[in-house]
Amino acid sequence: MLVLLLGSGGREHALATALAADPAVTALHCAPGNPGIGRLAQLHPVDLADPDAIAGLAVELAADLVVIGPEAPLVAGAADAIRAKGIACFGPSRAAARLEGSKDFAKSVMVAAGVPTARSRTCEKPDEVVAALDEFGAPYVVKDDGLAAGKGVIVTDDREAALAHAQACGRVVIEEYLAGPEVSLFVLTDGITARALVPAQDFKRIGDGDTGPNTGGMGAYAPLSWAPPTLVDDVLRTVVEPTLVQMRERGVPFAGLLYVGLALTADGPKVIEFNCRFGDPETQVVLALLASPLAGLLHAAAVGRLAGQPPLRWHPGSAVTVVMAAANYPGTPKVGDVITGAEVPGVIHAGTARRSDGALVSSGGRVLSCTGVGPTLATARDAAYALVTGVSLDGSQHRTDIAAAAIEGRVTIPGAARP
Repeated sequence: MLVLLLGSGGREHALATALAADPAVTALHCAPGNPGIGRLAQLHPVDLADPDAIAGLAVELAADLVVIGPEAPLVAGAADAIRAKGIACFGPSRAAARLEGSKDFAKSVMVAAGVPTARSRTCEKPDEVVAALDEFGAPYVVKDDGLAAGKGVIVTDDREAALAHAQACGRVVIEEYLAGPEVSLFVLTDGITARALVPAQDFKRIGDGDTGPNTGGMGAYAPLSWAPPTLVDDVLRTVVEPTLVQMRERGVPFAGLLYVGLALTADGPKVIEFNCRFGDPETQVVLALLASPLAGLLHAAAVGRLAGQPPLRWHPGSAVTVVMAAANYPGTPKVGDVITGAEVPGVIHAGTARRSDGALVSSGGRVLSCTGVGPTLATARDAAYALVTGVSLDGSQHRTDIAAAAIEGRVTIPGAARP
């Protein structure tokens, strides 16, 4: 199977690692890729904002399967253009990708499907924003309605900051705050059948103790020993299946990766958001634990045959990833600094580039994800931080508390009985 992977971030490097390990994959190509992916796949230049260029590349390579990593080409209709050429594509259509492309659309689907989620208001005018903030109170949750590269959400007790974020975004969805630990659940689906991957937890804030501004994610771990044993089955029943039915009823069946962001509240799991692709950095830990060959699963989802796949298999143990970010991230990051120690197994490339002299340099905000696995969460965490220690990047920043609360038994679900 010749596979073309689209994207250039840490999520795509993790996907490339899993795809390259699948015996069914005879050739792996990536566009545009990064230096880490380049060690696994042949790289090609492409404009990810141009669906026709993407489809043209897939035809040129005679791809058997195209896997779309980032959200922007999905929302732009890349999957439609690829499928129009008769090529299997893992990723939802442009219409279905509105589940991520518009927070308002996603909320309308959840409400119609009876999915448990936060109460919300969609606002465009300043007086609507004020009224919604008054209705739901602090902490204030304000979300840009459109794509914002993981930085379109503010959760704050500062009313002025909430108002300023709403003004900067224009059209926003304002929600009630959901109290409880957050969980990321990836679900493979062909539009009818759904297969959930192992749940993970990520860390959005830049600083230890969940302080500072939101980022695209500073680390993650899986599995979640503290989560209810029925969590996956409950979410498939109350969230995923009703959502897939609702999308089919709207004439826009969703096939691809449905990311379900959850808060485990005192009233049970509630949806924070949907995304239409693998999340970063949770992908790094989830795929590190997946024992089932990935390409076959993605191809089956792309062609409507997921029901015929055997049950998913998982490696025992845990995985932890720690993101190394550039100086000044999540503001305008400092780029162009030389990186050493990053071209080893377990170090996933995201914001990296190759300088003309061959040196590896930083090229984005989240530069690397150091991913460790081990028989326990503690050993996996130690392995991840050992990789961090081995990397040199001037001014880099990372959190020192990824997975620490879970190891120490400090993750609690509101209303749950303590052991």
